[in-house]
Amino acid sequence: MAKIQMKTPLVEMDGDEMTRVLWKWIKELLIEPYVELKTEYYDLGLKHRDETGDQVTVDSANAARKYGVAVKCATITPNAQRVEEYGLKEMWKSPNGTIRTILDGTVFRAPILVKGVHPTVRTWKKPITIARHAYGDIYRNAEISVPGAGTAELVFTGEDGQEIRRKVCDFKGPGVLQAIHNLDGSISSFARSCFQYALSAKQDLWFSTKDTISKTYDHHFKDLFAEIYEKEYRQAFEEAGITYFYTLIDDAVARVVRSEGGFIWACKNYDGDVMSDMLATAFGSMAMMTSVLVSPHGQFEYEAAHGTVTRHYYRYLQGEETSTNPVAMIFAWSGALRKRGELDGLPELMEFADRLEKSTLDTINGGVMTKDLALLWDGEAKTVNSREFLETVKGKLN
Repeated sequence: MAKIQMKTPLVEMDGDEMTRVLWKWIKELLIEPYVELKTEYYDLGLKHRDETGDQVTVDSANAARKYGVAVKCATITPNAQRVEEYGLKEMWKSPNGTIRTILDGTVFRAPILVKGVHPTVRTWKKPITIARHAYGDIYRNAEISVPGAGTAELVFTGEDGQEIRRKVCDFKGPGVLQAIHNLDGSISSFARSCFQYALSAKQDLWFSTKDTISKTYDHHFKDLFAEIYEKEYRQAFEEAGITYFYTLIDDAVARVVRSEGGFIWACKNYDGDVMSDMLATAFGSMAMMTSVLVSPHGQFEYEAAHGTVTRHYYRYLQGEETSTNPVAMIFAWSGALRKRGELDGLPELMEFADRLEKSTLDTINGGVMTKDLALLWDGEAKTVNSREFLETVKGKLN
Protein backbone atom coordinates (compact mmCIF):
# COMPACT_ATOMS: atom_id res chain seq x y z
CA MET A 1 0.00 0.00 0.00
CA ALA A 2 1.31 3.43 -0.93
CA LYS A 3 2.21 5.61 2.04
CA ILE A 4 0.20 8.75 2.81
CA GLN A 5 2.14 11.80 1.64
CA MET A 6 2.65 14.96 3.72
CA LYS A 7 3.11 18.50 2.41
CA THR A 8 4.49 20.37 5.41
CA PRO A 9 6.74 18.97 8.16
CA LEU A 10 5.68 18.50 11.73
CA VAL A 11 8.05 19.88 14.32
CA GLU A 12 9.18 16.82 16.28
CA MET A 13 10.52 17.39 19.79
CA ASP A 14 12.14 14.23 21.15
CA GLY A 15 12.44 13.69 24.90
CA ASP A 16 13.86 11.66 27.75
CA GLU A 17 14.02 8.26 29.41
CA MET A 18 11.23 5.69 28.92
CA THR A 19 9.07 8.03 26.90
CA ARG A 20 11.97 8.49 24.44
CA VAL A 21 12.06 4.70 23.95
CA LEU A 22 8.28 4.55 23.39
CA TRP A 23 8.47 7.54 21.04
CA LYS A 24 10.82 5.61 18.75
CA TRP A 25 8.63 2.48 18.84
CA ILE A 26 5.44 4.43 18.07
CA LYS A 27 7.05 5.94 14.98
CA GLU A 28 8.54 2.60 13.91
CA LEU A 29 5.38 0.50 14.35
CA LEU A 30 2.38 2.83 13.99
CA ILE A 31 3.32 5.78 11.79
CA GLU A 32 6.24 5.25 9.42
CA PRO A 33 4.80 2.09 7.75
CA TYR A 34 1.74 4.12 6.71
CA VAL A 35 2.85 7.77 6.42
CA GLU A 36 5.79 9.26 4.52
CA LEU A 37 6.63 11.14 7.69
CA LYS A 38 8.11 14.61 7.29
CA THR A 39 9.41 16.21 10.47
CA GLU A 40 11.83 18.91 11.50
CA TYR A 41 13.55 17.08 14.33
CA TYR A 42 14.82 18.60 17.60
CA ASP A 43 16.46 16.54 20.34
CA LEU A 44 15.14 17.89 23.64
CA GLY A 45 16.79 15.13 25.64
CA LEU A 46 18.38 16.58 28.77
CA LYS A 47 21.99 15.92 27.68
CA HIS A 48 21.50 17.71 24.37
CA ARG A 49 19.72 20.63 26.02
CA ASP A 50 22.72 20.95 28.32
CA GLU A 51 25.19 20.74 25.42
CA THR A 52 23.39 23.56 23.58
CA GLY A 53 22.83 25.76 26.62
CA ASP A 54 19.10 25.02 26.15
CA GLN A 55 19.17 26.81 22.79
CA VAL A 56 17.66 23.70 21.17
CA THR A 57 14.48 24.25 23.18
CA VAL A 58 14.17 27.83 21.94
CA ASP A 59 14.90 26.70 18.37
CA SER A 60 12.20 24.02 18.54
CA ALA A 61 9.61 26.53 19.77
CA ASN A 62 10.50 28.97 17.00
CA ALA A 63 10.17 26.13 14.49
CA ALA A 64 6.68 25.43 15.87
CA ARG A 65 5.84 29.09 15.25
CA LYS A 66 7.06 28.70 11.67
CA TYR A 67 5.38 25.41 10.72
CA GLY A 68 2.26 25.66 12.88
CA VAL A 69 2.09 22.10 14.28
CA ALA A 70 4.44 20.37 16.71
CA VAL A 71 4.46 17.07 18.60
CA LYS A 72 6.48 16.75 21.79
CA CYS A 73 7.78 13.84 23.85
CA ALA A 74 7.97 14.11 27.65
CA THR A 75 11.13 15.80 28.97
CA ILE A 76 12.99 16.10 32.27
CA THR A 77 12.85 19.34 34.21
CA PRO A 78 16.03 18.97 36.27
CA ASN A 79 16.24 19.34 40.02
CA ALA A 80 19.45 19.25 42.09
CA GLN A 81 19.58 15.44 41.94
CA ARG A 82 19.30 15.49 38.13
CA VAL A 83 22.04 18.12 37.85
CA GLU A 84 24.38 15.76 39.67
CA GLU A 85 23.16 12.63 37.84
CA TYR A 86 23.63 14.14 34.37
CA GLY A 87 26.57 16.42 35.21
CA LEU A 88 24.67 19.47 33.98
CA LYS A 89 26.13 22.94 33.57
CA GLU A 90 23.13 24.40 35.38
CA MET A 91 19.61 23.58 36.56
CA TRP A 92 17.76 24.31 33.31
CA LYS A 93 14.18 25.58 33.40
CA SER A 94 11.21 23.49 32.28
CA PRO A 95 11.35 23.04 28.49
CA ASN A 96 7.55 23.07 28.49
CA GLY A 97 7.62 26.44 30.23
CA THR A 98 10.08 27.82 27.67
CA ILE A 99 8.03 26.56 24.72
CA ARG A 100 4.76 27.84 26.19
CA THR A 101 6.29 31.25 26.82
CA ILE A 102 7.34 31.55 23.17
CA LEU A 103 4.06 30.21 21.74
CA ASP A 104 1.73 31.72 24.39
CA GLY A 105 -1.81 30.38 24.35
CA THR A 106 -3.59 27.80 26.46
CA VAL A 107 -3.07 24.10 27.21
CA PHE A 108 -6.25 22.03 26.86
CA ARG A 109 -6.21 18.61 28.54
CA ALA A 110 -8.97 16.01 28.53
CA PRO A 111 -9.20 12.36 29.63
CA ILE A 112 -9.24 9.51 27.09
CA LEU A 113 -12.15 7.29 28.11
CA VAL A 114 -12.40 3.50 27.69
CA LYS A 115 -15.31 1.21 28.56
CA GLY A 116 -13.82 -0.77 31.43
CA VAL A 117 -12.23 2.02 33.49
CA HIS A 118 -14.69 3.99 35.61
CA PRO A 119 -13.88 7.38 37.18
CA THR A 120 -13.02 7.35 40.88
CA VAL A 121 -15.63 10.09 41.35
CA ARG A 122 -18.86 8.17 40.83
CA THR A 123 -20.88 11.24 39.74
CA TRP A 124 -18.67 11.88 36.69
CA LYS A 125 -20.41 10.76 33.51
CA LYS A 126 -18.66 12.96 30.92
CA PRO A 127 -15.06 14.13 30.36
CA ILE A 128 -13.87 17.32 32.06
CA THR A 129 -11.46 19.44 30.00
CA ILE A 130 -8.83 21.48 31.83
CA ALA A 131 -7.83 24.76 30.15
CA ARG A 132 -4.48 25.74 31.63
CA HIS A 133 -2.88 29.15 31.13
CA ALA A 134 0.54 28.58 29.57
CA TYR A 135 2.50 31.66 30.64
CA GLY A 136 3.96 33.14 33.80
CA ASP A 137 3.32 32.45 37.48
CA ILE A 138 5.93 30.22 39.16
CA TYR A 139 7.11 28.92 35.76
CA ARG A 140 8.67 32.32 35.02
CA ASN A 141 9.53 33.23 38.59
CA ALA A 142 12.51 34.90 40.20
CA GLU A 143 13.75 33.34 43.45
CA ILE A 144 16.19 34.24 46.20
CA SER A 145 17.52 32.11 49.04
CA VAL A 146 17.62 34.69 51.81
CA PRO A 147 20.85 34.27 53.82
CA GLY A 148 19.80 36.13 56.97
CA ALA A 149 18.01 39.07 58.54
CA GLY A 150 17.00 41.96 56.30
CA THR A 151 14.11 43.58 54.42
CA ALA A 152 12.62 42.30 51.15
CA GLU A 153 10.81 44.72 48.85
CA LEU A 154 8.94 44.42 45.56
CA VAL A 155 10.05 47.26 43.28
CA PHE A 156 8.76 48.36 39.86
CA THR A 157 10.56 51.11 37.95
CA GLY A 158 8.63 52.50 35.00
CA GLU A 159 10.19 53.78 31.77
CA ASP A 160 9.20 57.28 32.89
CA GLY A 161 11.15 56.83 36.10
CA GLN A 162 8.09 56.28 38.29
CA GLU A 163 8.85 53.86 41.10
CA ILE A 164 6.41 51.64 42.98
CA ARG A 165 7.63 49.86 46.13
CA ARG A 166 5.93 47.33 48.40
CA LYS A 167 7.47 45.77 51.48
CA VAL A 168 7.32 41.99 51.30
CA CYS A 169 8.81 40.90 54.61
CA ASP A 170 11.16 41.91 57.42
CA PHE A 171 13.24 38.77 57.65
CA LYS A 172 14.48 37.98 61.18
CA GLY A 173 16.64 35.16 59.84
CA PRO A 174 17.18 32.96 56.76
CA GLY A 175 14.31 32.10 54.43
CA VAL A 176 13.25 32.09 50.80
CA LEU A 177 11.72 34.71 48.51
CA GLN A 178 9.84 34.42 45.22
CA ALA A 179 8.38 36.89 42.71
CA ILE A 180 5.96 35.96 39.94
CA HIS A 181 4.41 37.95 37.12
CA ASN A 182 1.96 37.84 34.25
CA LEU A 183 1.03 40.01 31.26
CA ASP A 184 -2.31 41.50 30.24
CA GLY A 185 -1.73 40.36 26.66
CA SER A 186 -1.19 36.75 27.72
CA ILE A 187 -4.12 36.73 30.14
CA SER A 188 -6.39 38.16 27.43
CA SER A 189 -5.22 35.52 24.95
CA PHE A 190 -5.91 32.87 27.59
CA ALA A 191 -9.45 34.19 28.09
CA ARG A 192 -10.25 34.36 24.37
CA SER A 193 -8.84 30.87 23.77
CA CYS A 194 -11.09 29.51 26.51
CA PHE A 195 -14.20 31.30 25.27
CA GLN A 196 -13.58 30.20 21.67
CA TYR A 197 -12.89 26.59 22.71
CA ALA A 198 -16.10 26.51 24.77
CA LEU A 199 -18.10 27.76 21.79
CA SER A 200 -16.55 25.18 19.45
CA ALA A 201 -17.17 22.37 21.97
CA LYS A 202 -20.60 23.79 22.96
CA GLN A 203 -19.74 23.27 26.62
CA ASP A 204 -20.03 25.51 29.69
CA LEU A 205 -16.86 27.30 30.77
CA TRP A 206 -15.83 27.59 34.42
CA PHE A 207 -12.99 29.84 35.56
CA SER A 208 -11.51 29.94 39.05
CA THR A 209 -8.76 31.80 40.94
CA LYS A 210 -8.18 32.87 44.57
CA ASP A 211 -9.11 36.54 44.18
CA THR A 212 -10.28 36.92 47.78
CA ILE A 213 -6.68 36.42 48.96
CA SER A 214 -4.74 37.65 45.92
CA LYS A 215 -6.71 40.86 45.59
CA THR A 216 -4.50 42.32 42.85
CA TYR A 217 -2.85 39.42 40.97
CA ASP A 218 -5.67 36.85 40.84
CA HIS A 219 -8.39 39.52 40.81
CA HIS A 220 -6.83 40.94 37.64
CA PHE A 221 -7.38 37.60 35.89
CA LYS A 222 -11.01 37.61 37.01
CA ASP A 223 -11.56 41.19 35.82
CA LEU A 224 -10.03 40.62 32.36
CA PHE A 225 -12.07 37.44 31.83
CA ALA A 226 -15.28 39.27 32.82
CA GLU A 227 -14.51 42.28 30.62
CA ILE A 228 -13.75 40.18 27.53
CA TYR A 229 -16.78 37.97 28.10
CA GLU A 230 -19.19 40.90 28.38
CA LYS A 231 -17.77 42.78 25.36
CA GLU A 232 -17.05 39.91 22.98
CA TYR A 233 -18.70 36.62 23.92
CA ARG A 234 -21.86 36.96 26.04
CA GLN A 235 -24.23 37.07 23.06
CA ALA A 236 -22.55 34.10 21.36
CA PHE A 237 -22.69 32.08 24.59
CA GLU A 238 -26.39 32.84 25.07
CA GLU A 239 -27.16 31.90 21.46
CA ALA A 240 -25.23 28.63 21.90
CA GLY A 241 -27.09 27.85 25.13
CA ILE A 242 -23.92 27.63 27.22
CA THR A 243 -22.77 29.60 30.25
CA TYR A 244 -19.63 31.25 31.60
CA PHE A 245 -19.23 30.80 35.34
CA TYR A 246 -16.65 32.24 37.76
CA THR A 247 -15.96 31.01 41.28
CA LEU A 248 -13.14 30.70 43.80
CA ILE A 249 -10.73 27.82 43.16
CA ASP A 250 -11.65 26.04 46.42
CA ASP A 251 -15.36 26.35 45.63
CA ALA A 252 -14.68 25.11 42.09
CA VAL A 253 -12.98 21.97 43.42
CA ALA A 254 -16.07 21.12 45.48
CA ARG A 255 -18.39 21.80 42.53
CA VAL A 256 -16.24 19.73 40.15
CA VAL A 257 -16.30 16.71 42.46
CA ARG A 258 -20.10 16.90 42.74
CA SER A 259 -20.66 17.47 39.01
CA GLU A 260 -21.34 14.97 36.24
CA GLY A 261 -18.62 16.52 34.05
CA GLY A 262 -19.03 17.69 30.49
CA PHE A 263 -17.59 21.21 30.89
CA ILE A 264 -14.32 23.15 30.49
CA TRP A 265 -12.50 24.26 33.64
CA ALA A 266 -10.09 27.17 33.08
CA CYS A 267 -7.25 27.57 35.58
CA LYS A 268 -4.14 29.69 36.03
CA ASN A 269 -0.85 28.01 35.15
CA TYR A 270 0.03 26.19 38.39
CA ASP A 271 -3.60 25.48 39.31
CA GLY A 272 -4.09 23.88 35.91
CA ASP A 273 -0.91 21.82 36.30
CA VAL A 274 -2.11 20.31 39.58
CA MET A 275 -5.78 19.94 38.71
CA SER A 276 -5.13 18.27 35.35
CA ASP A 277 -3.04 15.63 37.17
CA MET A 278 -5.84 15.16 39.69
CA LEU A 279 -8.48 14.79 36.97
CA ALA A 280 -6.34 12.41 34.91
CA THR A 281 -5.76 10.15 37.90
CA ALA A 282 -9.41 10.25 38.96
CA PHE A 283 -10.54 9.39 35.42
CA GLY A 284 -8.05 6.50 35.27
CA SER A 285 -4.42 7.24 34.44
CA MET A 286 -2.06 10.11 33.63
CA ALA A 287 -1.20 8.13 30.50
CA MET A 288 -4.84 8.47 29.36
CA MET A 289 -4.89 12.24 28.89
CA THR A 290 -4.68 14.34 25.73
CA SER A 291 -2.81 17.65 25.87
CA VAL A 292 -2.55 20.38 23.24
CA LEU A 293 -1.15 23.91 23.48
CA VAL A 294 -3.27 26.23 21.34
CA SER A 295 -1.55 29.51 20.51
CA PRO A 296 -3.61 32.63 19.71
CA HIS A 297 -1.37 33.01 16.65
CA GLY A 298 -2.55 29.71 15.14
CA GLN A 299 0.09 27.22 16.31
CA PHE A 300 -0.62 23.84 17.92
CA GLU A 301 1.74 21.75 20.05
CA TYR A 302 0.58 18.23 21.00
CA GLU A 303 2.17 16.31 23.86
CA ALA A 304 1.62 13.66 26.51
CA ALA A 305 0.67 15.23 29.83
CA HIS A 306 2.71 12.76 31.92
CA GLY A 307 6.40 12.60 32.81
CA THR A 308 9.31 10.55 31.48
CA VAL A 309 8.51 7.40 33.56
CA THR A 310 11.95 7.24 35.20
CA ARG A 311 11.34 4.12 37.27
CA HIS A 312 10.44 2.07 34.18
CA TYR A 313 13.41 3.47 32.29
CA TYR A 314 15.90 2.21 34.88
CA ARG A 315 14.28 -1.24 34.63
CA TYR A 316 14.48 -1.05 30.83
CA LEU A 317 18.21 -0.25 31.05
CA GLN A 318 18.66 -3.45 33.09
CA GLY A 319 17.06 -5.46 30.29
CA GLU A 320 13.69 -5.89 31.98
CA GLU A 321 10.36 -5.62 30.17
CA THR A 322 8.09 -2.78 31.20
CA SER A 323 4.36 -2.32 30.87
CA THR A 324 4.43 1.45 30.33
CA ASN A 325 1.24 2.93 28.90
CA PRO A 326 1.91 4.72 25.56
CA VAL A 327 -1.67 5.85 24.83
CA ALA A 328 -1.20 9.58 25.56
CA MET A 329 1.88 9.58 23.31
CA ILE A 330 -0.03 7.85 20.50
CA PHE A 331 -2.78 10.47 20.82
CA ALA A 332 -0.17 13.26 20.74
CA TRP A 333 1.00 11.94 17.36
CA SER A 334 -2.54 11.38 16.07
CA GLY A 335 -3.60 14.87 17.16
CA ALA A 336 -0.62 16.47 15.42
CA LEU A 337 -1.10 14.44 12.23
CA ARG A 338 -4.82 15.27 12.16
CA LYS A 339 -4.17 18.99 12.60
CA ARG A 340 -1.40 18.89 9.94
CA GLY A 341 -3.84 17.19 7.57
CA GLU A 342 -6.53 19.75 8.38
CA LEU A 343 -4.26 22.73 7.75
CA ASP A 344 -2.76 21.23 4.57
CA GLY A 345 -6.04 19.90 3.12
CA LEU A 346 -5.04 16.22 3.39
CA PRO A 347 -8.18 14.25 4.34
CA GLU A 348 -6.34 10.92 4.07
CA LEU A 349 -3.91 12.05 6.80
CA MET A 350 -6.82 13.09 9.02
CA GLU A 351 -8.53 9.74 8.41
CA PHE A 352 -5.33 7.89 9.32
CA ALA A 353 -5.20 9.78 12.65
CA ASP A 354 -8.81 8.73 13.34
CA ARG A 355 -8.00 5.09 12.53
CA LEU A 356 -4.91 5.15 14.74
CA GLU A 357 -6.94 6.37 17.71
CA LYS A 358 -9.74 3.88 17.06
CA SER A 359 -7.26 1.00 16.81
CA THR A 360 -5.74 2.04 20.14
CA LEU A 361 -9.09 2.24 21.91
CA ASP A 362 -10.33 -0.99 20.29
CA THR A 363 -7.24 -2.74 21.65
CA ILE A 364 -8.03 -1.65 25.21
CA ASN A 365 -11.78 -2.18 24.91
CA GLY A 366 -10.97 -5.67 23.63
CA GLY A 367 -9.25 -6.43 26.94
CA VAL A 368 -5.56 -5.97 25.98
CA MET A 369 -3.77 -3.26 27.97
CA THR A 370 -0.77 -2.20 30.03
CA LYS A 371 -0.54 -2.87 33.75
CA ASP A 372 -1.76 0.55 34.94
CA LEU A 373 -5.12 0.03 33.22
CA ALA A 374 -5.38 -3.66 34.07
CA LEU A 375 -5.32 -2.75 37.77
CA LEU A 376 -8.40 -0.54 37.20
CA TRP A 377 -10.19 -2.67 34.62
CA ASP A 378 -13.72 -3.88 35.33
CA GLY A 379 -13.54 -7.45 33.99
CA GLU A 380 -10.98 -9.80 32.49
CA ALA A 381 -7.88 -8.08 31.18
CA LYS A 382 -4.78 -9.35 29.38
CA THR A 383 -1.73 -7.45 30.65
CA VAL A 384 1.02 -6.96 28.07
CA ASN A 385 4.32 -5.12 27.94
CA SER A 386 4.67 -1.85 26.07
CA ARG A 387 6.00 -3.33 22.83
CA GLU A 388 3.31 -6.02 22.76
CA PHE A 389 0.63 -3.38 23.26
CA LEU A 390 1.93 -1.35 20.31
CA GLU A 391 2.12 -4.49 18.15
CA THR A 392 -1.50 -5.31 19.03
CA VAL A 393 -2.54 -1.80 18.02
CA LYS A 394 -0.63 -2.26 14.77
CA GLY A 395 -2.58 -5.47 14.12
CA LYS A 396 -5.87 -3.58 14.58
CA LEU A 397 -4.60 -0.79 12.33
CA ASN A 398 -3.71 -3.27 9.59
